[in-house]
Amino acid sequence: MKTLYEGKTKNVLTDEATGAVYLFFKDSATGEDGVFDPGSNTVGGSVEGKGKTGLKISSYFFELMEKNGIPTHYKGSDIEKGLMEVKKVTVPPLEFVLRYFTAGSMCRRFTLEEGIPFDPPYLEVTLKDDEQGDPLISERLCLMKNLLAPGQYEEALGVLEKVGALLRDEVAKMGYTLIDFKIELGYDEDGKVVVADEITPDIWRIKDENGNIPNQIDCAKMLLEKIG
Repeated sequence: MKTLYEGKTKNVLTDEATGAVYLFFKDSATGEDGVFDPGSNTVGGSVEGKGKTGLKISSYFFELMEKNGIPTHYKGSDIEKGLMEVKKVTVPPLEFVLRYFTAGSMCRRFTLEEGIPFDPPYLEVTLKDDEQGDPLISERLCLMKNLLAPGQYEEALGVLEKVGALLRDEVAKMGYTLIDFKIELGYDEDGKVVVADEITPDIWRIKDENGNIPNQIDCAKMLLEKIG
C-alpha cells in the first residue's frame, strides 16, 4: 500500500496493483493538553483500539446513509485491518458544519451562551486550514478559489441537511441529542456531491440523557453499546 496523504486521525492509502483507495483509521485523537476534544485541530494523544472503533461506527452510519438515499464514498470495510475502501472522489479542503444548538467555537466567536437552539439548523462552510483557524468561506470564494463548481455549494448544503436529519434521528433513538457536527463532502467524476471522510464521534457533539457532553472517546464507547 502506498500512502497518499497522512492526516491527524486517518491516512489515505492506495493499492498500486489494483488502484483501489482506502482510509486507514488510526488510534490518534484530537485534543490539547491531554484533554480530548473533537473540535480541536491538534492531536491530543492516542487510545488503543480507537481506529477500529471509529471504523465500525463509520461503517454503520455510511451504510445507513446509503440505505436512505444519501450518496457517500463508502464501498466497504475490513475492521481487523482498520481499512475502509472508498470511491475515488475529489475532496476540497472544506468542512461543512450543521448546528442544532450553539456550542464550542460559535459561542467563542459570537459571544453566545451554550445550548441556544437553532430552528431551522444553522449551516456553515469553513476552509480547512489549521494555520488560519478554519475561517468561514462563502460560495463566491469557493468558486474564486476553484474549490467547487457552480451549483455544488448549494448541492452540498442540501446533502448536509439530509445527513443532519438522519444523524439526529438515529442518535435520538439511542437516547442522545445531537448538538452539532462537521463533515467533509467530495464530488465524483460527474460532479455529483457525496459524503466523504468519516462519520464518528470525532466529527460531532452529542448530549446524553443526563445533559452531559462526552468526549469522542467516551462517546464512541456509548455508541458501540447501542449498535453492537
